[in-house]
Amino acid sequence: MTIIRKEVIGNQTLLLGDCLQVMPELGRFDACLCDPPFGIGRDGQVKTTGGNGGRKFYEHKGWDAERPAPEVFALIRGITDEQIIWGGNYFADLLPPSMRWLVWDKGQRINQSDGELAWTSQQKALRITERNRVALMTDGAVHPTQKPVALMEWCLGFLPDAKTILDPFMGSGTTLVACQRMGRHGTGIELDPDYFAIACKRVDEAARQPDLFVTEKAASPVQETFL
Repeated sequence: MTIIRKEVIGNQTLLLGDCLQVMPELGRFDACLCDPPFGIGRDGQVKTTGGNGGRKFYEHKGWDAERPAPEVFALIRGITDEQIIWGGNYFADLLPPSMRWLVWDKGQRINQSDGELAWTSQQKALRITERNRVALMTDGAVHPTQKPVALMEWCLGFLPDAKTILDPFMGSGTTLVACQRMGRHGTGIELDPDYFAIACKRVDEAARQPDLFVTEKAASPVQETFL
């Protein structure tokens, strides 16, 4: 049995296990929305203080020591109809050419990256969103590479017909929180039991707030204007 633990919360299915072993057992999905390890050692950080509030402590767990194996990306593309994969610039040699890249402008010009890139399987125009990363303070940052929920909701807007969403690198569960809020059926896979427990808690909190739900078919996203 490659699935160590399974939890079904709201419309979401959370699986504890290795995605390379678990994905072949799952069947097909309409789309994949995920944020894999980039292989740059960002799996933890030392607590700091400073004028911008400093950085929170995260235990170094070693999961970002290297990129996922090429077989992982082949599996993702084999069992999903469409894909949005954050950190696409780190996996460009493992993914086919694509017109549509998504750009997250973090709205800050500090010593960290100004933004991040997501590769998509869509042959459509590139799109950009500006969302200050301090939005994570509102979400409650519990993971060193956590994405804002609003960012993942923005991504789901590019998948208006996708009702079943796969996230093989669930982490703290942000993709599934966004799926729960937008009426999608998400399946997330996470190898680390600590982050799996955090994801279960966050998805459960989202499932207990039905007033946040929106219609199952979200409005198509539009290019944002910058003045």
